[in-house]
Amino acid sequence: MDALLNFLNDPLAAKVLKLLLWIIFIVFSIGFLRKLLKKRISDVTIRYKAQKGVELVGYFLIFLLILISFTVKSIADYTIIIGLFTAGITFTLQELILSITGSFYIFFVRVYKPGDRIEINGIKGDVIDIDSIYTTLMELGEWVSSDNYSGRIVKISNSFVFKGPIKNYSMDFPFLWDELNIMVTYESDIALAKKIILDDATELLSEYTKNSLTKWKEMVAHYYIEDATLEPTIALKITDNWIEINLRYITDYKRRRITKNQLFERIQQSIVASNGKVVLASTTLQLLKIPDVNVQVKSSV
Repeated sequence: MDALLNFLNDPLAAKVLKLLLWIIFIVFSIGFLRKLLKKRISDVTIRYKAQKGVELVGYFLIFLLILISFTVKSIADYTIIIGLFTAGITFTLQELILSITGSFYIFFVRVYKPGDRIEINGIKGDVIDIDSIYTTLMELGEWVSSDNYSGRIVKISNSFVFKGPIKNYSMDFPFLWDELNIMVTYESDIALAKKIILDDATELLSEYTKNSLTKWKEMVAHYYIEDATLEPTIALKITDNWIEINLRYITDYKRRRITKNQLFERIQQSIVASNGKVVLASTTLQLLKIPDVNVQVKSSV
């Protein structure tokens, strides 16, 4: 009994015993929290990450307790340890801290919101969710043409709002300018071709032009930007093979592919109805036949 009392009176032994009790308490707390999370969280992925997080925090606390127990001897030592600990945590979790800061920046500055179509970090898609760490996109493009969904869900760290440009297709002006190139032969009636293309585009896109006018006036009033033409316009380009008629027009940012298809169909029908006055051009290849060669071989005796 005296030996036990003498052991407990030893400062080093008391420190070791106190440390062991804290370690046991933390280990039991980890086990208790893991069981609690298993009962409360039904999603397997979230439950796994939460349990791993509890383990990491618990083991880190044990390491910190051991470090403090055998290195700290004064208040100054505590200050140094806390400073190093804070610096280490900041460096290790800098991406996480930047992501959380980015989420506040997104919400308060309104860089984008769920439902917007954006391009960030070279990835284009529709924003379907924004949490404290990630922005979730329904991806557009990649192996599929035009602005079609690829089917992949992409999670991008919110920290990227501080690292590069963010292209928003729908924030203040939910319309896009697009272009369509129609190639016609030199023998075509160019004036008629221009009239056909411009009339068809004006008729088909009149609703977009009307709806975009109010939004564009708001843009001009709010931003330092010069006024632009919203009606369809035509520009010619002469090439070695044909005359290229470039149609520039405005459309809804979500209907870009559909609008281009409708324009192609209508213009093609109108050109066919011109009875040969306007002819669509195409690349022509002329294949030449190689003449027959008669080779005679004489054998020497």
